[in-house]
Amino acid sequence: MDNRDMFRALGIKEEVYTLCEEALADLRDRFAEIDSIAEYNQLKVVKAFQDAHVSEAHLYGTTGYGYDDIGRDTLEQVYANVFGTEDALVRSQITSGTHALGIALAGNTRPGDEILCPAGGPYDTLEEIIGIRPSTGSLAEYGITYRQVDLLPDGGFDYDGIRAAINERTHLVEIQRSKGYASRDTFSPERIGELIAFVKSIKPDVICMVDNCYGEFTRREEPSLYGADMVVGSLIKNPGGGLAPLGGYIAGTKDCVERAAVRLTTPGLGKEVGASLDNNKLFYQGLFMSPVITANAEKTAIFAAKVYERLGFQCHPSADTTRYDIIQAITLGSEEAMVAFCQGIQAAAPIDSFVTPYPDDMPGYDSKVIMAAGAFVQGSSIELSADGPIRAPYNVYFQGGLTWYHGKLGIMMSVQKMLEKGLITI
Repeated sequence: MDNRDMFRALGIKEEVYTLCEEALADLRDRFAEIDSIAEYNQLKVVKAFQDAHVSEAHLYGTTGYGYDDIGRDTLEQVYANVFGTEDALVRSQITSGTHALGIALAGNTRPGDEILCPAGGPYDTLEEIIGIRPSTGSLAEYGITYRQVDLLPDGGFDYDGIRAAINERTHLVEIQRSKGYASRDTFSPERIGELIAFVKSIKPDVICMVDNCYGEFTRREEPSLYGADMVVGSLIKNPGGGLAPLGGYIAGTKDCVERAAVRLTTPGLGKEVGASLDNNKLFYQGLFMSPVITANAEKTAIFAAKVYERLGFQCHPSADTTRYDIIQAITLGSEEAMVAFCQGIQAAAPIDSFVTPYPDDMPGYDSKVIMAAGAFVQGSSIELSADGPIRAPYNVYFQGGLTWYHGKLGIMMSVQKMLEKGLITI
């Protein structure tokens, strides 16, 4: 039995196999570029480990209060080394990327301050944290206001609008690196740096925070090297390498990280408490693996774009565009196509492949959402997964793939399901 036979055994028809192999033939140079970046980042991570003198003793955890947890504290030094920051907060007590962002925002703002989003709105789940959508406990309830400047029609920053929006209350600027559920380009670290430089030229003491989710290790540099005071993300995305079972990180200036730590725990305790339990080894090993795992996910995303462009769908970014995150948006045009795509991704999963996903209400979102993820870690979007809100233009957002070979199967299965439902022809 050869590879083609194995795909056939998994339900992939000959015409789907041929289409995908033809698409793959055009990607050799793109994959070589990704491998070069992954090699650089792997060396960067190794150096960060060595500079922090990581030893076997750091792989073990603590219980209770977590005082003097040398593994946890050294891991945070490793993260600071990787991101080129003064300090970092890396904790299993951070439940998600949204939680990490909420901690960073709440810890670094005070009543009377204003948050500015100078590149369009934040990710959907931040709307209730900020108070854009009223919610119990939002920052708006504590007298923290919000202002937004949308991107120009060509996707550029509205520098005149940003200049006009900055005022004496502007205290924190939030920049979302990834497109999220928006139809825009993901921002490169360099482009984020240009925006930060502009903002700080108007108000030097403003805190610039970057939602770094999905972008880590897709380039050689992170936004923290371009002036960001904080970069924030989830450990069940890129930097967890598929091994971290939970957690989030905030890397940045010492003051910003300390204020976030106090919000996570309590004043007077800050970073001194928070037991790591049995997670240290997984956090270290996941970070060590993350450059290669991220590269696998990036290859899968590019392959998805190449295949679906051949089928006539609009993909953002296109298969030939330089990438700054692992998310691939595909405009499918109908709820039926979104459901079929996600059911294909689910059918390719090692876990719960027999489950059939359908749209439903989700906490933090204002429309029904469909999600497909047969993952070893629940909700891990560095693993093969797809999701999207059920609303026009019916974009599905695909990401992840711990191995390139599994990611390839996922895309082939999504095409197979759409073919079976009569939504495409080959």
